[in-house]
Amino acid sequence: MKVLFIGGTGLISEAVSRLAVQKGIDLYLLNRGQRSAFAPQGAKVIQGDIRDRASAERALEGHKFDVVVDWIAFTPEHVQADIELFRGRTNQYIFISSASAYQKPALHYHITESTPLHNPHWQYSRDKIACEELLNEAYRNDGFPITIVRPSFTYGDTMIPASINSWQKPWSLVDRMRKGKKILVPGDGTSLWTMTHNTDFAKGFVGLLGHVQAIGHAFHITSDEVLNWNQIYQAIGRAAGVEPILAHVASSGIIKYAPEEEGGLLGDKAISAVFDNSKIKQFVPDFVATVPFTQGIKQTIDYFEASPERCGIDDEWNALVDRIIDAHDA
Repeated sequence: MKVLFIGGTGLISEAVSRLAVQKGIDLYLLNRGQRSAFAPQGAKVIQGDIRDRASAERALEGHKFDVVVDWIAFTPEHVQADIELFRGRTNQYIFISSASAYQKPALHYHITESTPLHNPHWQYSRDKIACEELLNEAYRNDGFPITIVRPSFTYGDTMIPASINSWQKPWSLVDRMRKGKKILVPGDGTSLWTMTHNTDFAKGFVGLLGHVQAIGHAFHITSDEVLNWNQIYQAIGRAAGVEPILAHVASSGIIKYAPEEEGGLLGDKAISAVFDNSKIKQFVPDFVATVPFTQGIKQTIDYFEASPERCGIDDEWNALVDRIIDAHDA
């Protein structure tokens, strides 16, 4: 099976790329070559810019694929360009959407693929919804062979996942814990959430590649382990060898000082979400998530500590967290 990943070297996609190669898939990665070190051995890198139509056309000249997966399409304009580029060039086009597209505020904590898509808090999610609508229209009207996948919070070696962290320097959270500083937790920390290791996500995803019955369908792929945010932060601290000091602040109080967090909190992580994985298991019967968060986060901590240059500290983020907690305590 000949498969093209547009991107393929990001946090989620690199785990999928590794497993695809291990499964014997003839994998091509189309990217600008800036993260070639993350491409798995055995994958063929095609250098080109998907945002530059002429560049993409040149790079893909003479190629047809059984499956095309775009890991870096975020707007309807991106998707429309893909439809035009890959119509007649692939038997399956997989769009990476987001579980944050599901209804917010949630009317029920139990999420299935039929849960409505609606998110007034996050433009990112609204753009993903608009992409899905465009693709479904192309499937219904023109037979464009789509499959939609909605990851939730998926982490791996290079991410220390939390509801609030510095995404540029994620070690900042662990550093705070080890220094005995208070850790900012939205609400009372009892909202239910699901953390999914990228190697678990990959198992379900690879099973959809070339799956003719998946055409026209949408799936989420997550762990079945359900934790609340207090348990998640405690697991991060224990993996780092400390018991974190949690400071609970209402999401609205956090957003007052950090308005950019509205999407990630009210549009996603502050809302309880338990994902029903029955559908992906129906289509990929051998899919099962096997990495508990306590094990996955320990692997992540070990990865960071193996190279001190990965353990940078974001002073600006630290100052923001201190300001929010001080204001709340006052």
